Amino acid sequence: MKIGRATYAGKTRLALIDEAKQEVLFIEGDLGSHPNPVLAVIEQRLTAGQLKESATDRAQLSDVTFLSPLSAFVRNVFAVGKNYHEHAMEFDKSGFNATSGASAIPAFPQLFTKATGTLAGPTDAIRFDSKHTSSVDYEGEIGVVIGEQCRNVSKADALGKVFGFVALNDVTARDLQKNHAQWFLGKSLDGFCPLGPWIATQDDAPLDSLHLKTWVNGELRQDSHVSKLIFDVATLIETLSAAMTLQPGDIIATGTPVGVGIGFTPPKFLRHGDQVRVAVTGLGELNNRVETL
Repeated sequence: MKIGRATYAGKTRLALIDEAKQEVLFIEGDLGSHPNPVLAVIEQRLTAGQLKESATDRAQLSDVTFLSPLSAFVRNVFAVGKNYHEHAMEFDKSGFNATSGASAIPAFPQLFTKATGTLAGPTDAIRFDSKHTSSVDYEGEIGVVIGEQCRNVSKADALGKVFGFVALNDVTARDLQKNHAQWFLGKSLDGFCPLGPWIATQDDAPLDSLHLKTWVNGELRQDSHVSKLIFDVATLIETLSAAMTLQPGDIIATGTPVGVGIGFTPPKFLRHGDQVRVAVTGLGELNNRVETL
């Protein structure tokens, strides 16, 4: 199942996506009018078959505009730093790592959060004040969507707690990330987490099929597979759930691969008018234009 929210004919709708047919099926009724309908689907553990019972009309994929699959985040996004070997090395050498230690490769998952106000849609602009930050960077990532409340989950059981996967961009103000040492401010500017265009369940987008690519102005910058994570999805769920109860709709951003702006000499930070595209196998694409204030 691939599920999201889209605008069509002047109305925001709950949508089931069929990539093979390039078609979108709209779900109406009480669920369709829910303030956070995709979250309701997750919480109620609904299947595509059940959703289709409330389907009305349909449209071509190219005729709809996708919004963020979630109307609002349940709580802060859980995110992981330095979770690909080559990116860990480029970050450690960049001069922007205020938390560097003896080894560039972490021994344990480096976890931080992004505020709920970072949520943005797959085609929304990435906006920031150039007087506040002068080093905004992109980080294409694969997001994990938790499907049920869980605590103390073992690695063996972890994927059973996953509803699906989603593409996201962990947009980062590198100067704020470095200056404040704790990464929260640099990661949490409004709109700094474009998400979507849909969430795909594991039967439609198996974990081992997920391949991520990021382009800036048509230049391929990132190209990696989820198998290259230092700490895999199951380990991240085990680690987080040992410390806290995970909730349906929680998002885990699994980390970004090599190729971010700070990895270049000189760094290639985002500028007004840049176009950032993030694509993940089976999860669709983010296409976000950069706008400075």
